[in-house]
Order: sequence, then structure tokens, then C-alpha cells
Amino acid sequence: MRYKIVVDSCCELPQDFKNDERFEIVPLTLIVGDQYEKEDNMEFNQREFLDAVAACPECPKSACPSPERYREAYVTPAEHVYVVTLSSKLSGSHNSAVLGKDLYHEKYGEKEIYVIDSKSASCGETQIVYQLMELEEQGLPFAEITERIEQFVKEMNTYFVLENLDTLRKNGRLSGVKALVASTLNIKPVMGADDGSIIQLGQGIGMKKALTKMADTAIEEAVNSENRRLMITHCNNPKAAECVRRHIEEKLHFKETLILDTAGVSSMYANEGGVIVTI
Repeated sequence: MRYKIVVDSCCELPQDFKNDERFEIVPLTLIVGDQYEKEDNMEFNQREFLDAVAACPECPKSACPSPERYREAYVTPAEHVYVVTLSSKLSGSHNSAVLGKDLYHEKYGEKEIYVIDSKSASCGETQIVYQLMELEEQGLPFAEITERIEQFVKEMNTYFVLENLDTLRKNGRLSGVKALVASTLNIKPVMGADDGSIIQLGQGIGMKKALTKMADTAIEEAVNSENRRLMITHCNNPKAAECVRRHIEEKLHFKETLILDTAGVSSMYANEGGVIVTI
């Protein structure tokens, strides 16, 4: 096995990837009050989790994996190990992955391990996984792949619209957003990422108009789309995800499009109905 790709559980992987030894998910832990504390693994039940969140007055939280858990994931016969984490500005997962690399080197010696800050989350991580796989399958040298992937991260755009921003706000993930409109007006902000921090790009009255605004923004900012992938994740909202896909693909062509449902960490932050887009 030439390579292995390790991701944290904010990354949405297609089912066939989950059964492939080239990929490993290192789970964060999801916590909802005193009633729910589970690893965000392949046994994650979205409906059970969302119901627990709805029933609990406390804001849900996540705990990042330990450095030791990451170190264990790096133990592999693969020559190259790539690690993709959610934005270092949103979670301690990236720092744990880096510390895990140090622990591995202390115990086992040298190995080509590269930790990538996605500066995104959810399908933004999935985008990087696909790009890594594509570059590896071309047989490129490790150093060239790491250089190309950093450029890919810089060029990738992330957008999202959520039914509510309570979880992000209460967990301090909106510190870079100076002002947010009142939810009582049913105005939904269109959000994006700036070097891994969340920013507001626009807004729409109601979810439908906000999703249209998001799609239009993605279309306007897309570059070289025919050589890129369109990825959309949604939290139990396939109809909205499909509408966004159609709207974007009316104007742009992609080499591939994927629509995935959110896993645990993304479900926690997106809340029911949220939609995330990356190009």
C-alpha cells in the first residue's frame, strides 16, 4: 500500500471509502448535556443525535481526538501518510494530529507523514481526500503532492447556509463575524471561510433565497470548474442539496459531483436542514 489517508470525523467519506484500508477516520466525541456522549464513528445515528440536541437545553459540544489516537492511525505499512483535519481555527483536532505525528516519530522513527489543515470542514475535507488520492494515483513524489495540496487548499471555496447558527455561536466559532441579523426576521446569512475562519458573505430572507444566494456566490467565484469537483453536504435536507446542485450545474460544469449527508460533527454544527458547498 503506497499511501494512507487519515481524516477526522468531520470529514464525510463515501461508504466505499470507509471500507477501504487506505482510509481511516479518527473520531471526535459528541457530547449533549449529561444524556449523550458518543464517539463520532461509523455507528453514528443522525436522527438519534438530532433528537438529543432538540431535547437538551444545553448546547452540544465536541471533543477532539487525543494525539495518541492519531499516532495509532499512523502505524501502517503505507509509505506515505496524509492527515486531513477540520480547520485549526475551529477545532483542536489539527493540533492533536500534529502532536500525534511527533509521538510517532519518537516511537518509530522517520516516516513521510503530512498533516493538512483543511481550513474548512465537512465536504471541504472530502475535497482534499479526493485530490490526494488523484495525485497519489498519478505516482507523483511525496514532496510534490504536499506542495500541490497546499495550493489546492488555498484555491478551494467553502460556503454554507444553516437554519440556525446557535451551535456555532455558543461554541465560539463565529468570533470572526462582526454582526449577524436577527433570527426573528427569518433572514439567513450565507457564510463562507476565510483562511479557516467563518465569515458572512451575504444573506437571504428565508432558507430558499439564502440557498440561491449561496449558489450564485459559488458560481460567481468558481474558477476552472471543469477540472474541479462540486461537493454538497446536507443535514437531513436532500431536497435543498439537490436544488443547489441543479442551480450551480445550470451555469458550471464539473468533472464530478458528490452529494453526501453530514456525519456527526458536521451535523452538530450544521443543525437540521443545513447545507454546505465546496468547490
